[in-house]
Amino acid sequence: MGDFYTFVLQFYSANMIKRRTVFVILLVLIIALSGGFIYYTLHFSTFTIKKPVTVYVDEQKDYVALLAQLRSKAQLKNPFLFDFLARKMKYPATMKTGKYEIRPGMSYLEAIRMLRNGQQTPIKLTFNNVRLKTDLVERIAGQMMFSPDDLLNRLNDPAVAASYDLDTTAILTLFIPNTYEIYWNTSAGKFLERMKKEHDRFWNAERLDKAQALHLSPVEVSILASIVEEETAARQEYPIVAGLYLNRLKKGMLLQADPTVKFAVGDVTLKRILNVHTQIDSPYNTYKHQGLPPGPIRIPSIPAIDAVLNYSEHNYLYMCAKEDFSGRHNFAVTLTEHNRNAERYREALNRLGIR
Repeated sequence: MGDFYTFVLQFYSANMIKRRTVFVILLVLIIALSGGFIYYTLHFSTFTIKKPVTVYVDEQKDYVALLAQLRSKAQLKNPFLFDFLARKMKYPATMKTGKYEIRPGMSYLEAIRMLRNGQQTPIKLTFNNVRLKTDLVERIAGQMMFSPDDLLNRLNDPAVAASYDLDTTAILTLFIPNTYEIYWNTSAGKFLERMKKEHDRFWNAERLDKAQALHLSPVEVSILASIVEEETAARQEYPIVAGLYLNRLKKGMLLQADPTVKFAVGDVTLKRILNVHTQIDSPYNTYKHQGLPPGPIRIPSIPAIDAVLNYSEHNYLYMCAKEDFSGRHNFAVTLTEHNRNAERYREALNRLGIR
């Protein structure tokens, strides 16, 4: 009888060991599968977009608005998982302003880390063909986080202008039209500091030496370049026109530049400059006031500035638009020759009924 009980105990013990072994194996498998599933979910839950998209976090730092951008732009398929991960990583509490790029195949974890760490993608800020402060503000603020009023107020602030050794009429000479890499959330103040650095980099020793040889400051070169650029649509004429105005300045003649009159009148579309226009009382009217106007009539391009610094040497003192309306000019040394050119242009205007 004792042997029987011993047998039963041994059998039961063996089965318990087997059951425990099976249980442990199953538990390990469950844990492994669960871990694998969690790992796969965390690391392979990705954005299935076909090309990069950008999302923005402005000064409001609106997490709900960000999720809406991710759903609409980046096709966020599992917003609940993204939200769960973001909150575990304490992201909503650490939102940073900026422009962020979501790339195809980027995992939710990668995106959250990027957003949390403020790892922005810089924008390519481009501005050119700008006449007025309001034009510049609209162009720039449309690409940046700061408001148009913030930048415009700074441009009109004498103290801000003075900090760059300028006044509010000449502050546009601070800007060199180009394409710059800059972060979208850069403040208006930091933006102006960046433009100052780019301005100083542009005005290198070679350009400064050339300006000094003309007895002009960089500001005056830029003002003259703005007139040159408005005067002709043909870039090839820039150095010729620059040389003509430099000749007039050297002789103490009035510049009599039609673009300055258009600027003073406030109508750059004028086809015909009349006596009533040249009599307008404005410091920008170079038919009445000697020398350069107090500020640029546009933000001059790099080619226009370099055309002044590398002007063509000649004896021209007069210019008149060609009668073929090509945007080019007839140049003259004498007033008699200029009057003949001007008469041909007037006749062409009259034929077209332009008053």
